[in-house]
Formats: sequence, structure tokens, C-alpha cells
Amino acid sequence: MQKVLAVIFFIAVMLFLLGGCEKITDPATVTDNPILEKKGDKGTGTIPDPLFTVENVEFWPHTGSDFSGTPSDPMNLFFYGEADPLAIRAALLFLDGNRTVYCFPDVPPFNSTWKDAIGGVQTSYASASGWIGSAIQLEEGDYQGMRFHLRLFDAGEVTLGAAHLDLWIPNTTEHQVISWEVPEQLVMADLLRSGLAELSDPAVINPEPSFREIPSYIWEVMPPELQYLVGGIPGSTGNFPVPCDVNAQVFHMTGGIAGSPQIATQDFVIDFNQIIPKPFCNTPYDYLLVQGPVHMRQKVVFTPLGNFISQFHANGHLNLTPVDPMTGNPIGDTYQAVINEHHKGIITNNVTLVSGFQMQVMIPPSGPFNGQLLVHLNVGPGNSSDYSLEYKCDNP
Repeated sequence: MQKVLAVIFFIAVMLFLLGGCEKITDPATVTDNPILEKKGDKGTGTIPDPLFTVENVEFWPHTGSDFSGTPSDPMNLFFYGEADPLAIRAALLFLDGNRTVYCFPDVPPFNSTWKDAIGGVQTSYASASGWIGSAIQLEEGDYQGMRFHLRLFDAGEVTLGAAHLDLWIPNTTEHQVISWEVPEQLVMADLLRSGLAELSDPAVINPEPSFREIPSYIWEVMPPELQYLVGGIPGSTGNFPVPCDVNAQVFHMTGGIAGSPQIATQDFVIDFNQIIPKPFCNTPYDYLLVQGPVHMRQKVVFTPLGNFISQFHANGHLNLTPVDPMTGNPIGDTYQAVINEHHKGIITNNVTLVSGFQMQVMIPPSGPFNGQLLVHLNVGPGNSSDYSLEYKCDNP
């Protein structure tokens, strides 16, 4: 981990470069505009593939955004023994940020402490539990910067973990994953510091040599030291495949910490100002300059009885201007959109529940850009899991 030392001095430069370049992302692969599309499924009906077995527990080595089996992130952490996710959370929150004995520098975000994170709801699967959700999310660092982001999934007798290092894309509510391996090492260091974990032999559960890519317009403005840190060749060009070790770190949890009653809040506004592909009711060549405030609020409560409740809300009124994707120049009149998002995670002695709701509506309803997107996700025991995605496009 010596190579993390040099990169810190270039983080501010990197974020400045990212913020100064109003870059656009590649077009999504889409079909012609449908009038109406709706899909959904019950979470109990699909078994993802492949499944791997560690410590006699069969599970899917990925996360997803629904129950389709389409992977979002790789799993890279596995906890057994006294592996309650609330105990793992408490152990990490208890630690200070001094990781110098493990060669992490005494500068942010490597010397930051863990706290509850804002992040999208994700799913995974274990044969004994069925579909499960990421009720607990932790971060080391800040949402608007570079951070380590950890999701924990309660799989009954074990806990699954997906950790990554990401960069905030300035003037958006999006992040770019840049490493799976560095955060795996950091979580390993912290659990060893806690004195509550023993390392077991790593498990081969991720056969891919890489997972996802860093787009060229981000990769090529990252400092060489940061490119090296995440496993790349400094100065290289093009999209960068993010390395993904075939091994997941396995922890035998030998003890636990009882978390203290706590209320933790985050409340901030992001001034969205970026060119993005039109997210729905689109063609591959539709791009928008999106501008306006997005209010982000999260409240996490850990009660004296040991119950965990996390709630997140985001809402905004945005201006959308059609632009030429090659020049960024306006090619149409500005119109508006309303967005609303809500996540909830609950863990008690008896149940773990996760839910998510997203709404995006282009206005006015009678205008040429009319359209709406609705997404519902519920993850829980029995028949309580379901997912639906619905979008409506009214062509003039």
C-alpha cells in the first residue's frame, strides 16, 4: 500500500479537472421511443447464476438493482461466525482513522472514520435467504469527493459485503467506481484493528479479471499516481477496465460490539449542472444540459432496543435543455423535470427490510417532452419482495 502515499497530493487537481470539463457520457443502447413500457417481478421467482458456496452458504457473488440477475457490483467480502451486520457496522464505527500501521497515509480519505452512507438500494441472493437487500451502507470519506463505500447484506448466518472506492462526478448526484481491490484491503485492515475478526482463506468467487470500466474522459484526467493506485498504467488512454481479483476476503468474526443508540443525519444540496444522455423517452442521440438544485436528506436511527432504521429522500426541480452532444450547444427550448427518490432500510431482531422508490417526471404534461419514470423496489422475507419499472412516453 505504499503507492497510496503519492496520490493524495493530486486529488484536488483531479477533482478540479473533472469539475472543469463538462464531459458527456456515451449514449445508452435504447430502442425507439415506446408509448408505454412496464415490467416487474416478484423477488422469489428468479435464481441468479452463477452461485458459489463458501462456509456451506450458497450465494450470488454480485449485487444488482432488481431481481433479474443482472450484476451491478462484485461481492468482495464474506463474514461468518458472529457476523451480524449491525455488529460489523458497530465495529467499524467504533474505530478511529489511524491506519498508518497498514501503510495508509494520515490524510483524507484514508484517515477518515466510517459513517452511514447515502447510496442506491442494491439486491443480492443467498439460497437459504432468497433475495436480500443492502439495508446498511457505510462510507469513509464524503459523498462529494472520493470515498470508500461499503454495502452489507444480511444473509442469515453470514453477511455479504460489497466495497468499492468511488469518485463523485462534480455537479451531479453520480459516482464513478475506480477500485474494488483497494477498499477490500482497507476493510480488512480495519477489521483486524478491531480485534474482532480472523482472516480465513480467500474464496474464489469472482472469475472476471475486471468488472466495469472507467470511461476514458474520466480515466485520462486522473493523475498518474491515482491511475497506478487502482492498478492501471500511468498515462494510458482509453477506457480502463477496473481490476477485480478472483478472490473475496473471508472473515471469521469472533466477537461483536453492541452499538450505542444514535441518530445520524446528512442534509445538503447539490447544484446539478452537467450534460447527460436523456435518461428515458430517448434516442441514442438525445442529450440534455441538466441544471438545478437537488436536496439530499438522510436520517439513520439506532434505537436503545437495537433496531436500525435508515431513511433517505432526494427531491429537485430541474431545468433541461436539449444540446448537441458534439458541441454542447443548445438545440431546443428549456423545459422542466421533477425528481423524487426515497430509500428505507430496517433491521430488527426478526426481520430485514429494504425499499426504494424513484420518480422522474418531465413537465409540462402537454409539452413535447412529456414523459415519466417510476421505479419501485421492495426486498424482504417471504412474498414481500417485488420490483416494478414503468415509463410512459407521450409522443406529440
